[in-house]
Amino acid sequence: MQRAFSSFVRGGNSALPGYKLSLAATLLWTGFFIILPLIALTLRPWQDGIGAVVNELHDTRMFAALWTSFSSAALAALFNIPLGMLLAWALVRGNLPGSGLANALVDLPLALPTAVSGITLATLYGPQGWLGAPLAKLGIVVAYSKPGIVIALMFVGLPFVVRTVEPVLKNLPRDLEEAAALLGARPWQIITRVVIAPLVPALITGFGLAFARGVGEYGSVIFIAGNQPFHSEIAPLLVVVRLQEFDYSGATAIALILLLTSLLALALVGLARRKFSVWGDGA
Repeated sequence: MQRAFSSFVRGGNSALPGYKLSLAATLLWTGFFIILPLIALTLRPWQDGIGAVVNELHDTRMFAALWTSFSSAALAALFNIPLGMLLAWALVRGNLPGSGLANALVDLPLALPTAVSGITLATLYGPQGWLGAPLAKLGIVVAYSKPGIVIALMFVGLPFVVRTVEPVLKNLPRDLEEAAALLGARPWQIITRVVIAPLVPALITGFGLAFARGVGEYGSVIFIAGNQPFHSEIAPLLVVVRLQEFDYSGATAIALILLLTSLLALALVGLARRKFSVWGDGA
């Protein structure tokens, strides 16, 4: 027993000392902080019986909130793809003055408290805001509606797209573009087949990360959304409402649906990324 324990601590046949022990500690840490809460979340809605779960499936307010969250997150992530790609291109290839400051500002939404982001966006796009007032004169209402939700999710999700595309652009040889031009490729062919093609897996990854962040976003959205049931109420807010009503089954049921749908979306993003990675390598 002592010999087996000593071999386990030393790492056995691994060249790294303590490999098995560090692996066991990592798996234990992961199981305690990730797997165990997910199992609890999966089992909690069923503790009150299957009838409680079936009853939650007839909650039209829940489905409206889920649709608002997922559709807004998908739109925001989709809009962030061209914006993030252009911003990453400017940071890597632009050589513009103040690029260091711009590079730091990209990560600001990740460091800024979400409540501060929400209050700032609501102030800017409100009826009397710097951007909201001119848009209101044009008949465009942003604050306290679904467009406000999309803008808030674009703000918090943009860094994920930029940071996934940026390293790929840095490692993309500029000789490929010059070679394509010398071989007679047109500008749009260079952009689509030489530049964008290797970026497709990174763009898909950025889309998935931004989408996953947007689905669960709370603080930056509630101040600008208006929080009207069946119109601009997001699912995370409805979870809080259900908890305040002591409806723990309803809250965990919504959380479980968010979890399963997010996992499914990320799995589909992973499949698409592998497919286009093979296409990119073959190209």
